[in-house]
Formats: sequence, C-alpha cells, structure tokens
Amino acid sequence: MTSENLKTSAFILRCLSYSESDLIVTFYSNDFGKVKGIAKGAKKSKKRFVNVFEPFSLTKIIFSRKKPDSLAFINSCEIIDHYCDIREDLEKTLTASYFTDLTDHFSPEGKVNRKIFELLNNFLLLLSEEKVTEATLRFFEMRLLKLAGFEPALDHCVRCKAPVANGESYYFYPREGGIKCAACAEPERYEQPISTGTVRTLLLGKEMDINKIKLVTLSGASATECRSILIGFITHVLGREIKSLKVMEQVRNMCL
Repeated sequence: MTSENLKTSAFILRCLSYSESDLIVTFYSNDFGKVKGIAKGAKKSKKRFVNVFEPFSLTKIIFSRKKPDSLAFINSCEIIDHYCDIREDLEKTLTASYFTDLTDHFSPEGKVNRKIFELLNNFLLLLSEEKVTEATLRFFEMRLLKLAGFEPALDHCVRCKAPVANGESYYFYPREGGIKCAACAEPERYEQPISTGTVRTLLLGKEMDINKIKLVTLSGASATECRSILIGFITHVLGREIKSLKVMEQVRNMCL
C-alpha cells in the first residue's frame, strides 16, 4: 500500500529519543486524533526540525503512513504557536504540561475527537492570558473526562437515581463512577464525602463559558474536595498516577 502526505494542525504531547539521531513524537491532531510518528534525523537537524517538538507547542505537521495504525513518518513540522507567555512562567508551564499529559493518557491513537483538540487549544489560550487557578485545573479535568467518555455522575445518585438536592449528604465512589446519597452509601466499601456545593461547582465548570472561568474561585474545603474527587477518579480510571501532576504539585509546594 502506498503512503500519501497528510497535513494537519497538532499539539505536541511528548517526544522520546530513538537511536542517535531520531525522535519518536506523539501529537494530537485536529484531523487524525492522536498520532505517533518518527522524525528521522531530528536530533541532529539544524534546519528542518529545530525546536519544533517542544511539549504543548501548536504545530503544522506533514506526515505519511502506510496504514492508519502504523507508525507515521514525519516529513516536516512548523511552529504555529510556541506559547511563549506560558513558557516564561514556571507554574503555567507545569500546568500546560499536565494538560497535554492528561490528554495523552485519555486519547487512544487514531480516534478523531476535534472537541478534545479544541479543549486543549482553548485552555492553553486561557493559560496564556490568565493566572493558574484551582478552577482552571479542575474544570479542564472535568471537560476532558466528559469528552473522553469517562464523565463521573455527579448530578444524581448512581444507585437510586435521585437527583442531587441541597441539604443532603453525598459520597463519591470511583469504582461506580459517581456519587451516592446517604441512604445508598456503603461507608465500609468507600467513603469520600462531597458537599452539594462542590457537586454544583464541578457541574457548572463542565459547561460554563471558558472566559468566565477566571471569575470562579475555589478555595478551602471546596478546592480540597474538588481535587480529591477528580484526582482520585482519574487515578482509578487510568490505574496509575499522572507523573506531571505530581511534579507540578511538588514544585508548587516548594517554590510557588
């Protein structure tokens, strides 16, 4: 089967060294979803591939492959946006790296999802213009989970299906993908309390205009609950910790 050149806009997710001169590059494209390709001679390139494979860079890539599930051959790559405003700020850089890492983990190769591409684009633009907040982190996680098909059920009890009501107590169960009301909860199996205020905040953040996220403040108990629920659920779904999250939080605790 002959291969043809394919052109697309893509975010660089990660890049690994392969042999003395080549790189294996994973990118998320608008037209083909997540793709893994080899950039021959990229490590020694002084013109064609200079500084184009930095994580979370938006690029224009031309590649070819014999089959949709085969390793792509990257012919050329040009920078569209390097996000210099993000890279000049340590906290923003760590956050952008976390976003791309999370996108990588939740995206199977070859599955096109333009809404995930748009999500990453919108939140990187938000990071370029605004400071990092807990709302920025948690609302990205909520939206990515929804688009990837792993949205937790937070608007009703997963057992009795009763909708969330003010004044009631709720508990989050990662294995069952959502919350249970007090009547249905089984504390002996797992008990992660979650307030109705936190539930409504997460549901709001999943849908609200991205330009209004900067107006949302998560602090104190609400911020702790949101993080505990979402990170616990993400870890359960993936079966592993996200290294970039651990690094980001360690650096934030030490330096920021």
